[in-house]
Parts: sequence; structure tokens; C-alpha cells
Amino acid sequence: MSKFHEYKKFIQEGDRVLVYMNRDSIVPIIVNQDECLKIKFGEYPHTKMIGLEYGSQIESSKGKGYVYLLHPTPELWTIAVPHRTQILYTPDISFISLKLNLRPGSVVIESGTGSGAFSHAIARTISNSGFLHTFEYHKHRADFAIKELEAHNLKDIVNVVHRDVCKDGFGLEGVADADLPAPWEAIPSASKAFKKSIAGRICTFSPCIEQVQRTADALNMNNFFDIETIECLARDYTSLNQTMPDIQTIINGDKVKFKFVKGKKRMLLQDGEDNAHSSILVSSPSLQTKGHTSYLTFATYYNP
Repeated sequence: MSKFHEYKKFIQEGDRVLVYMNRDSIVPIIVNQDECLKIKFGEYPHTKMIGLEYGSQIESSKGKGYVYLLHPTPELWTIAVPHRTQILYTPDISFISLKLNLRPGSVVIESGTGSGAFSHAIARTISNSGFLHTFEYHKHRADFAIKELEAHNLKDIVNVVHRDVCKDGFGLEGVADADLPAPWEAIPSASKAFKKSIAGRICTFSPCIEQVQRTADALNMNNFFDIETIECLARDYTSLNQTMPDIQTIINGDKVKFKFVKGKKRMLLQDGEDNAHSSILVSSPSLQTKGHTSYLTFATYYNP
């Protein structure tokens, strides 16, 4: 069985595989020798996947299409996961992990399991020596998350609890992350969840600034400090090779035609090839940039 926090080389029966078609289209499957994946790029019997290495390219039954068989990772899972709620994406997840100082061995409390994208990222970061307690008030989503995390072999380091933390509290100690409709209501309970004599960190996820204001007020009233709110905006860049003239061509004043070459592998220059090399790698930002996802509010609490 494949694990999100550990890498394996070969695909076996029962493994999770992320079938990659393009950057925005990834289909998650569990390999079953009796099943066949049918998509717009063709039909792919699972029996052909068994024994292949993760990362392999596989052709359709009729040879008219192909896909890649990728090992599951939290980054890919945020794209492939069936959305049961709004999810956190990689830019926000990475920044939260940095600001909360998550590392192997950390004990983390997450309120609002939702679709489980962030839960998978936390599980990989804290590794086998840490533990994640994640709370979900919606019974169906909690049950689905339990089955999903068990299927991904994460049950030993992740515990999913069906509970409304705004009313019933956490009853645990660790680092807190809150993704709730009203995160300010969970702040009093969160302040009780931190270990004594150790400074703890909290992060709340809010889509609108009005929620941020109410959350910041609640943090201040419950003796949190170092309160800050940050918005993460990411811009994608594309890279390609552009042909360039050598120095002698420029000195001679010869007419030059510029050409962009896509799809070629980038090659390392050997000694003495700088002047003779006819292309350079250039990058350009995407014309479309993903907009606002959320406001991330961080704070520190010390429980004397």
C-alpha cells in the first residue's frame, strides 16, 4: 500500500496512483486488477499498471493516448482530491507550515478537516514521530476522512474526531490550526489546548477581512500576541529555450532571426561552449494569476 509520507518504487495491487494527464487534470485511483480506467485519453486496464515504476508513462489500450502514473504527494493531492469543502492549496499550506514551525515530531491540532488536503501535508511534515489530531463537525465528512486516511496508510499518525470544537473545545495540547466558518468562536478553547510553559502557535484561515477582524479581536482578548495577517498570492512562470546568436554574428552585423524552442531538455554548458551555444533558457510570468484564496492570521500564546 502506497504512503503519502513515504516513497515506494513499484506499483502494486491496492496502491494509490495519481493518473496525470496535464497540470490541471489528475485522476486518483486505487489499483485493482479487475478494473479499467476510462478517460478521454483512452482506456487503461489496471493490470498494465501493476509492476511498473511510479512515474512511468503508459499508453492506452489502442495506443492513441498516454498518461503518467505518479506517486501520491500532498502537492498533487490538493489538485486531485475530491472537493468536499473549500481546500487549502500548496502556497498557503507551505507558508502555514513555515510560520507554525511544523517539523518531524510535532503534535498538531487541526479544526476543520474538510477535504483533508492540509491533513495530508501535515502528516508528511510531522512524519512517523509526530501526530495530528484533526476535528470535523460534519459527521459525513469526518467518516469519509477516516476512510480516506486509512486507505492512505496514515491512521497511525492521524486521528480524525467528529466534534464541534467551537462548542465542545479540543481537550488536547499542541499547535492549533483553525479552518472554521467562525474561527473566533474557537479561540477560547484553543488557548487551553497549548502545553504549559511552552509558547505555542496558532493559524486561522478566513476568506474575508471581516472574519479576520473578529478573529484578531478574539485573539487579543484571550492573551495571544504577535498577531499578524498575511495573504499568499502565487504567480506561475513558464520556461523555454530562445535561440541566440554568437558574439561573432553580432560583431559582423549579420541579420538574426530569433526563435523559441519548446519541449527540449535543458542542457548544461561544457567549458568553452559559452560563446558558441545558440540558445538560452528564459522564463516569463503567466498572463493569468490566481487571485485571493484566504487571509492567514497567525498568533503566539504562552501558557504559564
